[in-house]
Amino acid sequence: MSALRRVATALLLGVPLLAIAAAVGGAYVRLPGGPFRSALQFEEAKAGARRVAPFALMRRPVTNAEFLDFVRTHPQWRRDRVARVFAEPRYLSQWAAGAQLGARALPDQPVVWVSWFAADAYCQAQAARLPTWLQWEYAAAADETRRDARRDPAWRERILGWYSRPNASVLPRAGLQAPNVYGVQDLHGLVWEWTDDYGSLMVSNDNRNQGDNDKLKFCGAGAISMRDRDNYAVLMRVALLSSLEGRDATANLGFRCARNIR
Repeated sequence: MSALRRVATALLLGVPLLAIAAAVGGAYVRLPGGPFRSALQFEEAKAGARRVAPFALMRRPVTNAEFLDFVRTHPQWRRDRVARVFAEPRYLSQWAAGAQLGARALPDQPVVWVSWFAADAYCQAQAARLPTWLQWEYAAAADETRRDARRDPAWRERILGWYSRPNASVLPRAGLQAPNVYGVQDLHGLVWEWTDDYGSLMVSNDNRNQGDNDKLKFCGAGAISMRDRDNYAVLMRVALLSSLEGRDATANLGFRCARNIR
């Protein structure tokens, strides 16, 4: 993965970066960070909470219109030109053409059928990056009034209600949901999202297996199991990400970018 990522970065740097003027500053919100107890049991943090440094996160997922601007500026990421090592054949298959959205990909809908490599390249072009899993989980633990609502049964049921519904044939536009306490929208109930370190999240989709060291010994220092086995929403999301390769794309998987705060 790291070698492919270096190649993808080299391709990106061969053309000018997208403008990142103050006009796009409103697309991000600042998250304060602090101690955070993940639902996952990381090998390096078995004792308790991990510390999340302050960071900035996009308010909503990247849309078709925004990704269209990217592929027009960086044509090597068009679906008819992208190297197959970076994207499977279904990449951007909902678009009418390499640089045309069409009726199946409305401008304000979140972009889907996008590979990890393409999402990573987009964020780099924005002088940003994909969020880590811990950052995504930290942001997604909040509701409209609380920084951590995960112990609220009603909050959990609301999220699980999304998973229980069939996939919508037409995605809603991004930004319709009420923002959480940080000002971030659409973390639940719209699309799944890539994270920078998705490939290290080796968790079985059967929670009865979690905590079994023999099941996870092949992961070495990156082994992860579930600390909070009742958090099925996190379990399903991580199980999905664990099943993917960087070139894969699905009909309900998008992304948003993050930035470090100095």
